[in-house]
Amino acid sequence: MKLLVGLGNPGPEYARTRHNVGFLVADEVARMAGAGFTLRKFGAEIAEAATGGGKFWIVKPQTYMNHSGEAVGAAMRFWKLDVADLVVVHDDLELDSFRVQVKVGGGHAGHNGLKSVNAHVGSPDYARVRVGVGRPPAQLDPADWVLGRFARADDREVLDVVERGAAAARAVLVDGAAKAMNEFNRRKSPAE
Repeated sequence: MKLLVGLGNPGPEYARTRHNVGFLVADEVARMAGAGFTLRKFGAEIAEAATGGGKFWIVKPQTYMNHSGEAVGAAMRFWKLDVADLVVVHDDLELDSFRVQVKVGGGHAGHNGLKSVNAHVGSPDYARVRVGVGRPPAQLDPADWVLGRFARADDREVLDVVERGAAAARAVLVDGAAKAMNEFNRRKSPAE
């Protein structure tokens, strides 16, 4: 069994923000699997799904980004999962906008959701699907950038990156992180 976590903030005021791209990808994975977020547990919305690799849970913490790890840690303890069973989807300022990359482990690069997950699971050595949101313009604070909404002119790119993020997440769940890295880390976004 695996745990796929999309990071984001709950509530309509955060919908379609760069920081919520993890939620968008989690929603797309659930849609592809024909699963719904019908379970409320651990301070999260949870969907049960299956793929070629077996059963997995899709989790969207509802505790706000800074406390995302509380739900992740509780779910992992409840289902007796190891960090090798965890896949986290998150926005990444260090990755060009609309790029998707897979990695295992590493630092949190100031991402408060990752900081919280690391603290609550006891290790940074889990698979990550990084969805690039790019760096903000020089005059804009990075926090304001990630909490800002995608421009309507970027609708097609947002839809595409969410679909690629969902495909990357499913690839990690089914084939493992190494194979997913080979497939997705070489791909360039259609805008490049």
